[in-house]
Amino acid sequence: MKAKSVDCKFTSSDLVQRFHEGLILRDVSYNIDYIYRAKEFCAFLEARGSSPIEVTTEDLESFLVHLKKRDLKSTTLDRIFTCLSAFYEFLVMKKIVEYNPILPFRKYYLSRYKKNSDSEIRKLISVEDAARLVNSILDSRDKCILVLLFKTGMRVGELVSLDVNDVDLSKGEITLKHTKKRSNRVLYIDNEALAVLSRWIAARMSRPGSDKNALFITKYGDRISTKSVGKLTRKHAARVGLHDANSSRLEDKFTPHCCRHWFVTHLIRSGMSRDFVKELRGDVRREAIDVYNHIDRKELRESYLAHIPQLGV
Repeated sequence: MKAKSVDCKFTSSDLVQRFHEGLILRDVSYNIDYIYRAKEFCAFLEARGSSPIEVTTEDLESFLVHLKKRDLKSTTLDRIFTCLSAFYEFLVMKKIVEYNPILPFRKYYLSRYKKNSDSEIRKLISVEDAARLVNSILDSRDKCILVLLFKTGMRVGELVSLDVNDVDLSKGEITLKHTKKRSNRVLYIDNEALAVLSRWIAARMSRPGSDKNALFITKYGDRISTKSVGKLTRKHAARVGLHDANSSRLEDKFTPHCCRHWFVTHLIRSGMSRDFVKELRGDVRREAIDVYNHIDRKELRESYLAHIPQLGV
């Protein structure tokens, strides 16, 4: 199998740059992880003397072997090839290649990973431990990131794609970028999260990159990546004894997705309606009857504020 290409003089860097511009233009969950993975893949191909517009099955197999040598989780492998699939969908749309070679490759090589879902054994911490974690963080950006993950249950990809204009402090709302995985884009925040977010926005004004759109920026002024969020989450969790980097068991590790697990579990335990929890999670409505199950937004907000655990920040 080979991804046939049209006559194209673009370099790998040109293709990634155009892909980057396309993500911004689409205004859909802009995520630096997509760019990072596309660059990583192109660099791998160049080292093999190949290119993304002439990629072969053998190239993809070698890349998968390369990734597996790093002992990555199945979910990470699937995420990487999801990013590459988006890259090739862009190239198809631009008529740079004739078809997306990632689709059949994922179906054959990665579908089995989904059967071994590790979501059931993901680490769940108590409200007290979550409070201990966020209150141990001094940096206003890192504290805000963890508090928002706990308080909203948003995915890390949704968090890093946030722009300053997506936050409405007066309403206590955050509007996420549109994605296929999410139905509800408007998330609520309570007074605790509002205070932490306000402090970060004020601190952000004196940092490099304050003139850019991204809500969360690095010390160099760039949009923070999902990889960086994962790293800082594990670092802070390890410091308070909630993450064991040396353990091979998933339940001993604390990652950003554990915050989403925490959010859902503790809302249900506090007595919130499961329909409300599903709405806040942003689950895509898969059944026809769900279309008729209209959620009252005022009632949803009031229920959220009544049930969301307090962290004492």
